Amino acid sequence: MKKLSDLLSAIEIQRTIGDSAAPVEITAVTADSRQVVPGALFVAVRGTSVDGHQFIPRAAELGAAVIVCEELPPIIETQVIYVEVPSSAVALGQIASAWWDNPSSKLRLVGVTGTNGKTTTATLIYEMARLLGHKAGLLSTVANYVDDERIPATHTTPDPLSLNELLHRMVEAGCTYAAMEVSSHAAHQHRISGLTFAGGVFTNLTRDHLDYHKTVEAYLKAKKSFFDRLPSAAFALTNADDKNGAVMLQNTRASRYTYSLQSPDADFRGRIIESRLDGTLASFNGTEVELLFTGRFNIYNLTAVYGASILLGWDRDDVLRCMSRLVPVAGRFQAFHSPKGYTAIVDYAHTPDAVVNVIQAIREVVGATGRIITVVGAGGNRDHGKRPIMAREAALRSEQLILTSDNPRDENPQDIIDQMAEGLDSEQAARTLQIPDRRQAILTATMLATPGSVVLIAGKGHEDYQEIAGVKHHFDDREEIRNIISREKETLSK
Repeated sequence: MKKLSDLLSAIEIQRTIGDSAAPVEITAVTADSRQVVPGALFVAVRGTSVDGHQFIPRAAELGAAVIVCEELPPIIETQVIYVEVPSSAVALGQIASAWWDNPSSKLRLVGVTGTNGKTTTATLIYEMARLLGHKAGLLSTVANYVDDERIPATHTTPDPLSLNELLHRMVEAGCTYAAMEVSSHAAHQHRISGLTFAGGVFTNLTRDHLDYHKTVEAYLKAKKSFFDRLPSAAFALTNADDKNGAVMLQNTRASRYTYSLQSPDADFRGRIIESRLDGTLASFNGTEVELLFTGRFNIYNLTAVYGASILLGWDRDDVLRCMSRLVPVAGRFQAFHSPKGYTAIVDYAHTPDAVVNVIQAIREVVGATGRIITVVGAGGNRDHGKRPIMAREAALRSEQLILTSDNPRDENPQDIIDQMAEGLDSEQAARTLQIPDRRQAILTATMLATPGSVVLIAGKGHEDYQEIAGVKHHFDDREEIRNIISREKETLSK
């Protein structure tokens, strides 16, 4: 339990009804009225589809001692203390942090935001900390980790209460560092309110999540708000090669740093020396390192990791030694080699820019004469505008394109494919297949592959499910390709 006065000291209060100075002990904090217990503090948050204010009477009925809200209800219950605030979402984050003893202030927490590369960059900062002998935590799309304990992830950035509970568990486990993805949704919805960051990293910004943000400008502002809120003691590290990198730094109080593969003036400079499907020889600020990663986009991520590591105070030589030991994140440019001589790449690329980056990374290795077969779809109930763009960008860079189902959710898979196909000209359409069944699409791609070909399976990466008509079914691109290669080996051994 916590004293009410300790929880309220963290937030901005407009007015209160009831004796908020009384020695009230709070039994629980929640933004879900169904979880209210006697003595709880309920925060009424305006969500994207549901307004928590409509559940204030129910929370009072269930025994809430305190209700934090933006708008007082028409009926005031005498046994309840009402606290009116400018933003319930901001207050929830601050109260959640106080409830869990401000765990982020006891960690050196680095947030990573951007369209692409968040998961890889955050995960590799976490891995770097552990390779250097530190206990660390991770909050990511793929999974959350409390040191070496894996905890399944349900959101890129959890709700404030879950988020602070995880950070608290990290502190309890002896972690001193943590890395987390900061999604645009989380920044806009104030899920990171109340957290203390040691640093922030910006990867890049391209079109995504316009179903939520509506405009690229609003999407940009959501990302930028993370840097605007960084404290003066933190560092802000941005990609100097992205036109929005400088925008992120405009109003930040944090110390400003840049990384780049192009600018000699950047604080942290990466360079590709030699690229292969199984790795890259690169250099960081002039020192060569052999890496287990492929593709220019990955070297951007690793340059950000190198920069963040140095800014966290880790020894440069130790960091460089550990760079060569870092391994790709599951479902991010994950390579599988067939006995028939082709290579399959599974990648999470689900935006036009990400698809371009992955195919270009493959092209850098196989050259102009290499054959690339791309299998790609687009998620349902999401930004429709990017669908024809994704198909066009994939077709421009692949010898063969197969349009298939991703997570259609509540949409008809063929309707999504038809919208993707609208981006193709007649020549591109002539070398494009439409196969709604994703398993069959992947199998077809491998059957079309010849020795030296590369099959790119894009869009789902680490995901082990496919959501169809609102129901999640088990499906894993990596599992599919492993099964195909296993059958190929059996056939060839006969």
